[in-house]
Amino acid sequence: MDDSRTRTAPGTAAKAAVKTINLALQGGGAHGAFAWGVLDRMLEDERIAFEGVSATSAGAMNAVVLADGLARGGRAAAREALAAFWARIAEAARFSPLQPLPLERLMHDHSLSLSPAFFFFDLMTKVLSPYQFNPFNFNPLRDTIAASVDFERVRQGPLKLFLCATNVRSGKVKIFTQNEMCVDRTLASACLPFMFQAVEIQGEHYWDGGYMGNPAIFPLIYDCKSSDVVIVHINPIMREEVPTTAHEIMNRINEISFNSSLMREMRAIAFVSKLIDDGHVRGEHLRRMLIHAVDADDFMRELSVTSKLNADWEFLCHLRDVGREAAGKWLAANFDSLGAQSTIDIREKYL
Repeated sequence: MDDSRTRTAPGTAAKAAVKTINLALQGGGAHGAFAWGVLDRMLEDERIAFEGVSATSAGAMNAVVLADGLARGGRAAAREALAAFWARIAEAARFSPLQPLPLERLMHDHSLSLSPAFFFFDLMTKVLSPYQFNPFNFNPLRDTIAASVDFERVRQGPLKLFLCATNVRSGKVKIFTQNEMCVDRTLASACLPFMFQAVEIQGEHYWDGGYMGNPAIFPLIYDCKSSDVVIVHINPIMREEVPTTAHEIMNRINEISFNSSLMREMRAIAFVSKLIDDGHVRGEHLRRMLIHAVDADDFMRELSVTSKLNADWEFLCHLRDVGREAAGKWLAANFDSLGAQSTIDIREKYL
């Protein structure tokens, strides 16, 4: 499909043009249910088509489930697959030692949501590594992903996938592409090193991709024709209040570190865009990328420190609904700009 252009099927001139976009899905534990809602709302809108998805951690899980659903039965099947996946996450959490907390305990009053189980778990991860407290390397996400995704179908499907992981030895970003998709590579993208043992793939070991690409934008630039990239934000970039408690400080450190790689890429995109605008560079090898963002930072900033580990079904559904609302508002305000211009000021938001 041509770069960011619209298309209308023959004989259907009365129908709205379809615009093809790429998605960039951040990671953030249970907060990934927000991206579920964004995807659910976009799948409802038949004016939107997807070419590629770059994703990390929880975003990677959303991405492979989305790809499987689209390959199996189109938009409706993709929506059903995402709902079934998050229901499995909630079901698995019922047997976790970190018991899910209800929605009202996850908002505003952060001190209430630090349960004794969380304090014990948090202390244990500071004293023991996952090689010590989880020597058999049990990961409940493995069975959940395996039950939710047919990876052979994903590898042969229409959606281009790029999952980000961090190479433990080299510290470099690793991009797993569509023809490599499997359970292990999805888990590698979501491997938090304080919770899980590094995932070994072909002799290399990987941790969560959020450290080096949350998510990476460059695969969408190099390997996709559409110039529209819609970033689905999970981690708030700005916080007005300075954190003062230990858990709030650690949460903010994680937000900053997990946003840093994206902000560096945005700086590079802004630099190239300015060179193009000023006429300093020309040629088919450089093109202007159109950047968009769907977020709910005001809502996300109010969530407690522990809520990323909370998979209570009510909470996940609430995040989904917030995501649907955010995507609906974004589509209403910005659909006409797709293929024409960015809908965010990159310098203001990221630099």
